Amino acid sequence: MSKRKVKETHMPVGECISQVQMILRERFCHQRLPEKPVGMESQHKHLLELLRRTAVHGESNSVLIVGPRGSGKTMLLNCVLRELLEVKDVNKNVLPVHLNGLLQTDDRIALKEITRQLNLENVVGDKVFGSFAENLAFLLEALKKGDRSSSRPVLFILDEFDLFAHHKNQTLLYNLLDVSQSAQAPVAVIGLTCRLDVLELLEKRVKSRFSHRQIHLLSSLSFIQYLDNVRSQLSLPQDFPDTNFYDEWNDGIKVRHFSSYPQLVDVLQRHYNSSKDFRSLHLLLMLALSRVSASKPAIKPTDLLEASRVCMVDSKANILHGLSILELCLIIAMKHLNDIYEGEPFNFQMVHNEFKKFLQRKSHSIHNFDKPVVIKAFEHLQQLELIKSMDSSTAKIQKEYQLMKLLLDHSQIMEALQKYPQCPTDVKQWAMSAFG
Repeated sequence: MSKRKVKETHMPVGECISQVQMILRERFCHQRLPEKPVGMESQHKHLLELLRRTAVHGESNSVLIVGPRGSGKTMLLNCVLRELLEVKDVNKNVLPVHLNGLLQTDDRIALKEITRQLNLENVVGDKVFGSFAENLAFLLEALKKGDRSSSRPVLFILDEFDLFAHHKNQTLLYNLLDVSQSAQAPVAVIGLTCRLDVLELLEKRVKSRFSHRQIHLLSSLSFIQYLDNVRSQLSLPQDFPDTNFYDEWNDGIKVRHFSSYPQLVDVLQRHYNSSKDFRSLHLLLMLALSRVSASKPAIKPTDLLEASRVCMVDSKANILHGLSILELCLIIAMKHLNDIYEGEPFNFQMVHNEFKKFLQRKSHSIHNFDKPVVIKAFEHLQQLELIKSMDSSTAKIQKEYQLMKLLLDHSQIMEALQKYPQCPTDVKQWAMSAFG
């Protein structure tokens, strides 16, 4: 690491914290591009070379960038475009056109957007075109230079590429890929998608015009590299004004400090297993950063633990905390039935019988509710989607006998019972016998 060449200054702790909050919030929220995309060097090189051939040599190309959400497809493309547009001649000539399948939902809207981004509204004016292809050809013709011998290279970037395949006759894709195959104009079509089967969505005539180049981004981060990412995302830049604070902060977030807290390692391992992408990591780190203050000027492992608890909050467990005691008893009865019948579906009548058995044998604190009241509570659980119907044709079966399935597991119910305010002891004991 290069030595810091910052003049040593000492700032009040409050000012240091404000600076830290500003720097890290910008990093987490604004998704600033890294100097080089980490862990995707070969993909970066491949895409840069491909787009350089279009931008510099006027060679048309098409490529798909495929990977799960949050894997860095847009970041990779933006890094390549930034590098490409730093070349003087390229910057003057290349025209990037950004389309998104969620916004441009049909070809007419897409064509308007292409015209707007190419600044050709005045050229098109009130002209009427016979077809999409004719309109696109006119736009590309209008981009030709003064000597009319060559066109300006256009980069068509299609985010959510798979959604464009649902447009009528796939006209947009057909015409863009057709232009990229022919020598009409230097065009690159770059599609971004999270669907691995995207080529299966394309019609035969569209598929035949696609180059079949695909760049796959599948996260190969090891857990050690993930921990390294946590550290690098929390570290302060070398030009931070206060040298002492810089050293203390960066020393406090070293991986070895985190590794000495097994509970924190477990939490980060869980995050790593569920999602390795930067978006979810930034959310976790943002919550931890919000706990830093002038009186507590460092991120501690306990901050990350608390942030993780908020991040991974279970919405269904939260719903359980707001249930009535009757509804909670019905859920315990369902869990009993699940254990007895090894997960087979149940109906209201079975749950009601189980609940009545509990009232007769063990309960001294629960009121003996009338059946219509119990049915109402059962229906409320269904509305909350804590149970779901297994019968497709519900109209033919009485609601008491419709088969249901419980959508909660053991830990969620036990946690709800522990946190339930003034939960009767006999209900807890009944639950324990169900989960024993």
